[in-house]
Amino acid sequence: MENANFTDHFLIAMPSMVDPYFAKSLTYVCEHNEQGALGVVVNRPIDMTLQALFERLSLKLAHKDLSDAPIYFGGPVQTDRGFVLHEPTGNWQSTLKVRDAIGLTTSKDILEAVGRGVDMFDCVLPTRAGRHGVAYTRWGRLNLKNARHADDPAPLDPQSDCPASRDYSRAYLHHLVKSNELLGAMLLTWNNLAYYQALMAGVRAAIAAGTYGDFVAATKAEWAAGDIG
Repeated sequence: MENANFTDHFLIAMPSMVDPYFAKSLTYVCEHNEQGALGVVVNRPIDMTLQALFERLSLKLAHKDLSDAPIYFGGPVQTDRGFVLHEPTGNWQSTLKVRDAIGLTTSKDILEAVGRGVDMFDCVLPTRAGRHGVAYTRWGRLNLKNARHADDPAPLDPQSDCPASRDYSRAYLHHLVKSNELLGAMLLTWNNLAYYQALMAGVRAAIAAGTYGDFVAATKAEWAAGDIG
């Protein structure tokens, strides 16, 4: 274990841990090298809401459904500073890149962005996937290049409010993708954007309701159940 690097790993406190700061804690390690380690405790909410934090910083919160979202105790070091753990990394004034998709930011500009309603930051996944024939749905990731979709009359998601998800058959989308028709990339991008917007709306609502754990479990269960086709 001498050369082990725990960056992008979770540390779970042992049952015998009695330190009041770390007892029963779950710590996400953001940096680990020869100079030391930096991690944040991610499972201990404090007596402060997101709305209260924004008011203290003289910021406006656009999404009122996030007003009651809890702020978490990050650890006993630098308690006068705030840390925002987020994905993707984005382009902020002061960010430690944990890995390609995750950053830890201490600058105020990321909170200002959250206050304006930004929560997917600079994510290119929906459009890039769409250009490569990939659709994201409640049942997970679908590759429309696959031959099994060639004769499938089902839409991507019959319950979606997005026309691209609801009104076009997988067979038609498969044909567009295999023919390199620009319309295929456009429809899959539309579907992907709608899916991620709905996913993030569900995340925000679950956080506000204090049911985020249940939301994650239900979402993963749908993904695990697989495609309806």
